[in-house]
Amino acid sequence: MPLAQRLVRIWEDRVSLTKLKEKVTREDGRIILRIEKEEWKTLPSSLLKLNQLQEWQLHRTGLLKIPEFIGRFQHLIVLDLSRNTISEIPRGIGLLTRLQELILSYNKIKTVPKELSNCASLEKLELAVNRDISDLPTELSKLLKLTHLDLSMNQFTTIPLAVLDMPALEWLDMGSNSLQQLPDTLDRMQSLHTLWLQRNEITCLPETIRNMKNLGTLVLSNNKLQDIPGCMEEMTSLRFVNFRDNPLRLEVTLPPSDDVDGEEEQELFGLQFMHAYIQESRRTEDQVNCLTHTPSSTRSDG
Repeated sequence: MPLAQRLVRIWEDRVSLTKLKEKVTREDGRIILRIEKEEWKTLPSSLLKLNQLQEWQLHRTGLLKIPEFIGRFQHLIVLDLSRNTISEIPRGIGLLTRLQELILSYNKIKTVPKELSNCASLEKLELAVNRDISDLPTELSKLLKLTHLDLSMNQFTTIPLAVLDMPALEWLDMGSNSLQQLPDTLDRMQSLHTLWLQRNEITCLPETIRNMKNLGTLVLSNNKLQDIPGCMEEMTSLRFVNFRDNPLRLEVTLPPSDDVDGEEEQELFGLQFMHAYIQESRRTEDQVNCLTHTPSSTRSDG
């Protein structure tokens, strides 16, 4: 590169660094780089002079890529680059061993590198609305501290093995994907308390769902469910369910609530509906069994 060009590059980097320094704040004792709605398609290498940063908050900047040198920001705890135009996650991300939150929702990411599994402190991972992610590397099950995972609005056709094997996972959103069925091994997620599966193509629920002893919230609205398995009565931790907009085979109407304030309790396709549906399902089953086993009264004795 000719000297004149090099000098221009150095000058541009210095100008950029000055602008970036103006975006650094200290909040609750944490050093944060915060940029909102200001164009930064790329980040200059001069940013490395601010390698004490603990949090990046860059939203709606048009950022095209996470810089390759990201791994040198060893103090990073939160990396929030949502609502940009990032198309890939660099492998260097795995060097961020102190990173607790990685928020990359509303980008254009298609794949996730296995090196992410080296982020041993990661507790929260959000990859929602990237639209094209369809799988995760199995290595991500090594994220032993991950409790919160948002994979909504992508192209998953099943819950990835990596997710089923995440030991600490408590909150999972896989809404608005292309899930058709749930694996029988769903109950491996023993720590899970919240599961969002709205807007998929799920046709039935596995019996093993009864073993999810900590599950308190289960959202299944806008699917293709034709039935609610009776075993769900055993799920005593369930506090909120939603079966709205499913082609269920039985029509069940709840009795009017006596409690004027009981609107929440009277959620049309909620917990009360689920129990009423299961009872109705058993009643119709008993009727069918009764009809099939009743001896004919016209039978001759000889």
